[in-house]
Amino acid sequence: MFPDITRDDVFMLETPRLWLRWPRAADARAVMRLAGDRAVAEMTVRIPHPYPPEEAERFIFRSREANATGAGLVLAVALKNRPSELVGIVSAEKGPEGEAMIGYWIGKPFQGRGLGTEAVETLLRAVFTLSSADAAAASVRTYNAASRRVLEKRGFVVDSGDAGVAASFERFRLDRADWTVADVRIDRSGDAYAPR
Repeated sequence: MFPDITRDDVFMLETPRLWLRWPRAADARAVMRLAGDRAVAEMTVRIPHPYPPEEAERFIFRSREANATGAGLVLAVALKNRPSELVGIVSAEKGPEGEAMIGYWIGKPFQGRGLGTEAVETLLRAVFTLSSADAAAASVRTYNAASRRVLEKRGFVVDSGDAGVAASFERFRLDRADWTVADVRIDRSGDAYAPR
């Protein structure tokens, strides 16, 4: 799904406030603490609560494997002034019918600052400029208004509702043709992508 440029663990994306980088073994404690927070886990479709202690290391291993093979792009979200400290995760994985399935979470202490929107926008630029995905899709719990806003601000629209999952969710979709880059500049001199 993703080209060679993303398959090296030095690959990073840059925003005005963030670095999006490959997750590292040293991130396991932060993943356990932040993703394991009930307030975060309950707002996602895939994070279990309680979060199993060994799951953080497995998650990082699987993420690095997906990145290395080009099957997906899973990136740790870190503040620029603290690049080693993970504050969340954004990901794109191969989905059905040429879609990139987008996932994201930001740890509770870092929510409410627009970091999720910034990270998702940057990931979308990578998806639509570096992969052949025809669309991006994401599933959001119906009661997760903050995640809905993140997607809606980027142009996603509701595609379908609950598909038999225990907790109801809505599926959002953004077609490549509907994605706009009018407000961004892609720095092709390196790996970083930065808004104007």
